Amino acid sequence: MQHLVEMKLANYGRQAGPPNPQDGISFIERFIFPSLELLKKLEAEKKVLAGGPVAGSIALAFIVSAESIQELDELLESLPVWPLMQTTVTPLTSYDGRMAAVRPRLERLKAMSRNDPTGTQQEEK
Repeated sequence: MQHLVEMKLANYGRQAGPPNPQDGISFIERFIFPSLELLKKLEAEKKVLAGGPVAGSIALAFIVSAESIQELDELLESLPVWPLMQTTVTPLTSYDGRMAAVRPRLERLKAMSRNDPTGTQQEEK
């Protein structure tokens, strides 16, 4: 199954006050670069299908292919930056799956239309 993952630096991950260069260096070396390297590896392994860093922010958006929620959890928790991020996961369905789900509704609407072509079914008295 595919999942859209959106990760944004949580407020508690931000430092209060003016940026300290040493803190910035440490943050990039300990969290950002290792996470990006791991995501590149996962992309090469076809576990991450698309996505990347979000322009202009400390955030990531990517699509993960995982067989289970446990596999997805393990993948996300393996990212060094994960504990500092607010993460949202949206399960995705396929285009064919959505068409299959909507087809019965279409058939019901067509049947209703055949019974009342004007679409103004009157209540019987």
